[in-house]
Amino acid sequence: MDFNSDAELDTSQVEDLRGSGGGGGGGFGGRVALGGGGVSLVGLLLYFVLSQVGGAAGIDPSILTGGAPGGTASRSQSQSGQVSDEALRQRCQRGRDAAANRDCEAVAVINSIQAYWTREFASEGRRYQPANTRFFSGGVNTGCGAASSDTGPFYCPADHLIYIDLTFFQELEQRFGAKGGPFARAYVLAHEYGHHVQNLLGTNRQVRSGATGATSGSVRLELQADCYAGVWANHATQTTSASGKPLIQNVTSTDIAAGVDTAERIGDDFIQSELAGQRVDQSKFTHGSSAQREKWLLAGIRSGDPGQCDTFAKGTDLG
Repeated sequence: MDFNSDAELDTSQVEDLRGSGGGGGGGFGGRVALGGGGVSLVGLLLYFVLSQVGGAAGIDPSILTGGAPGGTASRSQSQSGQVSDEALRQRCQRGRDAAANRDCEAVAVINSIQAYWTREFASEGRRYQPANTRFFSGGVNTGCGAASSDTGPFYCPADHLIYIDLTFFQELEQRFGAKGGPFARAYVLAHEYGHHVQNLLGTNRQVRSGATGATSGSVRLELQADCYAGVWANHATQTTSASGKPLIQNVTSTDIAAGVDTAERIGDDFIQSELAGQRVDQSKFTHGSSAQREKWLLAGIRSGDPGQCDTFAKGTDLG
């Protein structure tokens, strides 16, 4: 996946909290309500795996299944936080910066994703409300409670923000064995913005808090977000910056393969069996199997049509 070297980047869509003092408690002390509030790429299972293969033990289940949020912290206004945002702005100005720097790569992808959804909503007579992404390190306070990096990237409907510790991408490659690469990382961000689209459309409010199982509302929500990520990817090279320049110049078959590889390695069955060494238990599925995640990501990529992502329709074969 190549970036247009001359396309301008808009860092106003990203808030850099790293080193700002705006974070929350680290480790497993956070209480982000992923079941009833925030929605994450891996969520419950990542906590489970870390508790089994080297993470902290004795996790409070209420952290994951709708426990009371731990606060609604606002954006830190500390001087160091302002410096972080300014440093990001200075570092990430053009597409050539996205090719050389992971922070700038994320900015470019976020710009592209939001530009696509702005255009798509407008074509349906709707207004897309942009959502910022917050970079954090270790832990962070959110409208859905406090979270640690171990939660993985997630979207909080309460404050309309996406949160990510960018070291998660290293975890994907080192712990999950994913191939990685720019498009695989872009898929992760596009998935979270898919949750923002669901929040704007009210789709997430159809899902009962804490629902699990192979055909549960939780799984349907995650598979739809995968499909939405694929839809953006289909349009990525035609999506332009504010000045009309395309942000992304090409997405190759190798890129798609890396994205599919990532989707497979965050499937519920893969995590349960390959990472946790447990028997696959579909009753505990929250995000979908590897095959399901691959199917719906590819459905979005091939169709380029959000209308083909209705995982909630009666009779839909989830795969």
